[in-house]
Amino acid sequence: MTGLSSGDRVVCRYGGVPQEGTYITERDGKAVIKLDTGYNIGVSHTECDLLEKWSPAVPPEVAISQDETLPLLSILSTGGTIASRIDYRTGAVTSQFDAADILRAIPGLSTIARYRTHKLYTILSENMTPGIWQELARAVYNEIDAGAMGVIVTHGTDTMAYSAAAVSFMVESPVPVVFVGSQRSADRPSSDNVMNALCSASAATSPLGEVAVVMHDSTSDDRCAIHRGTRVRKMHTSRRDAFRSIGIPPLGYVEYPSLDVKLSGHAVTRGGKEPGLCDSLEEKCGLVYFHPGMDAGILECYRGYRGLAIAGTGLGHVNTGLIEGIKSLIDEGCVVVMTSQCLHGRVCDRVYDTGRDLLRAGVVEGGDMLPEVALVKLMWVLGNLPDREKATAMMEMNLAGEINRRSLHGL
Repeated sequence: MTGLSSGDRVVCRYGGVPQEGTYITERDGKAVIKLDTGYNIGVSHTECDLLEKWSPAVPPEVAISQDETLPLLSILSTGGTIASRIDYRTGAVTSQFDAADILRAIPGLSTIARYRTHKLYTILSENMTPGIWQELARAVYNEIDAGAMGVIVTHGTDTMAYSAAAVSFMVESPVPVVFVGSQRSADRPSSDNVMNALCSASAATSPLGEVAVVMHDSTSDDRCAIHRGTRVRKMHTSRRDAFRSIGIPPLGYVEYPSLDVKLSGHAVTRGGKEPGLCDSLEEKCGLVYFHPGMDAGILECYRGYRGLAIAGTGLGHVNTGLIEGIKSLIDEGCVVVMTSQCLHGRVCDRVYDTGRDLLRAGVVEGGDMLPEVALVKLMWVLGNLPDREKATAMMEMNLAGEINRRSLHGL
């Protein structure tokens, strides 16, 4: 039949067998049906009969009960899968909730702390921008300044490491600032949103005193890892334990379901600094991954940029045909920082001729900084230091735990 709308319950015949499901949309002249098994099929409209029209009922808003004796946390919502459900108009996961909805959906949060909630954005994390990082940093600072004992940022996982690094540089925080997300939406049986949210709240009330990412540590529901905001990377597209600390062990763990927090000796503890905000960013910065046969003409795209991070091979190399173009950018005022695609270990451009030529061209060694962290750091340093020599020197300094003084064995 025709006249179906997204969300309608239907019964359709596929191979002569009746199947019940939800009408999603029309595609290529076919009705796309999400079966109750979870699979999507495409059938002729004439093979579908309406069972029930979809009506977007508005559920009554449940009041959030707050225990005034518990510590005060702030939840800043930016969207992402942790604040998402299936949208039956498209059959896709979309961000649809705000911070208060998360509290209603996860009642266990109210046993850990009391909360202020603010919805900054409702977006998937690929839509993050440096401008949104700045708004987020200001919101984090304002919550700390207003007395929050910790701040939780709900965020999509795909670019969460970028945002955590940005806030690490822009905000001096004496309390935990915890980024949390989920790999699977709330309406999936395997969703990690509840455990991750509860563990993030426990981490936000712990003695931690820096920006961190809290996510599943394994595929089981046994504990979450606490990762430094400048040393974390998403290492898998879909696994619940996708996030890993790179170059250092995690800052600690939150056991589940006990929610006991165990911090390691290298974690920064709360109260060691005054809150501060320095939120200027230079957006004319880029990140380039070198590959064999890379055309030097690609560098022309970055003419006029103030900063460029390069993810080179091994110890920090590119082919010799690129060096002249890199030198030209540097001569025009661009700060070029070399990192490595290897992730573990550090750049050392003094071993091979190519590296020595890069140093002579004026390239800055990025130590063991992750390439994406080097990009974010460049934006922040150049946004606050107009003097190139001072900015270059600061890129080689450890500001927020992004550079390890020594590489740890096995990491």
